[in-house]
Amino acid sequence: MDSDTEVERRENERGDDQEEEKKKWMRPPSSYGSMKSESDEEEEEEEEGNKEEAVVLPSSNAHEGTRLQMMHSEYPETLYTMTTEQTKPPEAVVIETRSSDLGDFPEDEEEEEEADDEFLITNSPEPPEPLEPEDTMQIDENSQPGRLHPEQDLPHIFKSIQSILTGLTKEELFKFKMWFYQWEPRLTLPQLMEGDLLDFVDRILEILGQDHSLLHTISTLESVNKKPEAAELRNQCKRVLTRFHLKQYLIRKHQVIREGVVRAGKQNLLDTIYVEPQISTCGFGGVDPSHEFREHPPTPLQVPSADTFVSLNNLFRLQKDDGKPVRTVVTTGIPGIGMSVSVGKFSLDWAELRANRDLQFVIKLSFRSFWALRNKLPSPMMSIMEVIEYYYPECKDMKYLGEEDCKFLIIMDSLDCYQAPLDWENAPVLNDNYTKAHPDNLIVNIIRGTVLRGAHVWILGRAAAVSQIPSQFIDAFTEIQGFSDEMIDDYLTRHFSDLNIAAKIVAHYKRLPTLKILARQPFVCWMVATVFERCYRYQGYGEHPPRLTPFYVNILIVQINRRLQFYYAKNENELKWSNEDKQLVKKVGKLAFKMLEKNISMFCEEDVKEYGLNLTEVTVLSGLCTELPSAASDGKRRFCFIHFTFQEFMAALYVFTMFRTEAKNVLDSGLLQIPKIFTSRYQTKSAAGLVQCALVRTFSSELGHYEMFLRFLCGMLSPDCHDSQLSGYFYHHNAPKVGGLEEVQRLLEQTIQTGPADRVENLKECLREMTQEDE
Repeated sequence: MDSDTEVERRENERGDDQEEEKKKWMRPPSSYGSMKSESDEEEEEEEEGNKEEAVVLPSSNAHEGTRLQMMHSEYPETLYTMTTEQTKPPEAVVIETRSSDLGDFPEDEEEEEEADDEFLITNSPEPPEPLEPEDTMQIDENSQPGRLHPEQDLPHIFKSIQSILTGLTKEELFKFKMWFYQWEPRLTLPQLMEGDLLDFVDRILEILGQDHSLLHTISTLESVNKKPEAAELRNQCKRVLTRFHLKQYLIRKHQVIREGVVRAGKQNLLDTIYVEPQISTCGFGGVDPSHEFREHPPTPLQVPSADTFVSLNNLFRLQKDDGKPVRTVVTTGIPGIGMSVSVGKFSLDWAELRANRDLQFVIKLSFRSFWALRNKLPSPMMSIMEVIEYYYPECKDMKYLGEEDCKFLIIMDSLDCYQAPLDWENAPVLNDNYTKAHPDNLIVNIIRGTVLRGAHVWILGRAAAVSQIPSQFIDAFTEIQGFSDEMIDDYLTRHFSDLNIAAKIVAHYKRLPTLKILARQPFVCWMVATVFERCYRYQGYGEHPPRLTPFYVNILIVQINRRLQFYYAKNENELKWSNEDKQLVKKVGKLAFKMLEKNISMFCEEDVKEYGLNLTEVTVLSGLCTELPSAASDGKRRFCFIHFTFQEFMAALYVFTMFRTEAKNVLDSGLLQIPKIFTSRYQTKSAAGLVQCALVRTFSSELGHYEMFLRFLCGMLSPDCHDSQLSGYFYHHNAPKVGGLEEVQRLLEQTIQTGPADRVENLKECLREMTQEDE
């Protein structure tokens, strides 16, 4: 009797427990159910007549198993639904949430819920907390790829879309889905109609992605005359939309890299061919001291050690001496070292969420843009917010740029393009983002940190341009060093889909030691790929080593043309060199020649003025020279050519130009003693006489002083060089070819037989530079 009473008591308790569970679990949650906010739940409870009862899920451990699983059909599973699948105990029940009629909504939702409740297992544990995206699982906030701002992350987007759609009636929601279906081909009608509202939001986020789901929801709401709801959703997700527009701009701008003249049907994706150069936190000038003949240039150059290198995406992970994160980073390098491409790669990685996700916005405001405002607008007085809206019309009313939790980056590249002097001491101080000011003052205040106070600022420019920024405004100074030998091979291999051609080019350029050194500059590396790809189209190419002089001529032409395009706004069809351009090249060549005679590799401002040159033109705009860090006790600024061999090339170009255009032999001082190795003395104003004077200087100097100069001079005597490459730029198209080359060839062949043994190999290269027809 007692036992029967005990059994009956237990049965009654079990029934009470089941009733409690039914009240607690009126219906199973969607995969995003636990993401509902309290305000969402209160709104749903207030509208019992139109919507299902909301359920507040108790919090639980993310690793705890659940006996409930949502079954989604015909669409990929999210991280949230996959978590449920992985943690489901073997005996768990799978609840089917699909509607039998895709076009109609259930008439009696309470009956359906009670039917579903029969499948529940008593004492089922709570469902797991949603698995956060990987960026939220980071412990170290300074690590990559960074953590998204809460208002830009998936949970916020989900909740915002769900809360807006919750306010629609059944008929309005059905109409919304039908419009959504008509304008989005990636979704099928069953995918849109199956399940409840949370399933719908779940699916569109999975299939369309966060940004496009949000945009499509807003546009569809507007299409079904729900403009207030669309405006509310746009306001709730303003940071997301602003970030999306900035990302789209950066992707359009940098996804395809434009190298040189763009050929129809040939596009290179930046991600495919990009090789990250070495970036050092110690700036020594960025000039490679390696040389084929000299152990080091006349004035030794320092090279940073590998332990000073930092990766591109970690520039704003650097810290100041006090341990605080850097605000302003300056990056520089010699012309052609790849600063613009590095900006593109950094921007693309951010836009595609591969790195620096913690930067809510990346806004590119180049100095070229400020220069355009300064010169083109009738009234250049603008606030910094107006400047941002001018270049990014979609990003209006970004008031949160002034908030403490808003971490964003301003990229200001091409400082050398801003040719007006900046008054760092006397420029008026601006204390907010809405005060109108001249572009000169806006730039100074951005770098000072009084405007856009919360911004990180990345400034890029050639060394002689960035040196004007006072050191107290710079938190980190970085310098792009270029490629290592392994990086060159990697770049050339990535550049071609035909690995056979890539292997040939890699082997070919290494046959010239000087070209192997120079190719550490990414610009030259690109030129190696471009020139040799063209050459290998011809049958039989590659039998001889490449010629060096054509490469240096190409570097000169490209840099002077870039100067005309970037700094003087010339179009592609306006790149004819004026007399001023020719005089600039000629005078820089004369400076190089006089330095070579003195056996020096650095020059100062006084040297530039001595030859009637403008310091900015030579050291910033020409692309031929760079500034070195000041180490002299007198504080004088020091400059040099982008490589010592380029100084030797420019010296040879000056000598050859004087010979061809003015019939002068600047190597003949009238005092040269002709060594006995020469059987005869040639007329000094002939080509053979010019080369003979160069040979005399070479043999009377230490090994390495004039070797490369002599090689470049012989290379310029080649008709392919002076009559093809330089014709139309430096010389008129109808200018007569240099005569007497047979005499020069005989002179070199004779000197190879009788000259000093340690000079013979270079003499053979000189002969090959002059006579070899292919490049």
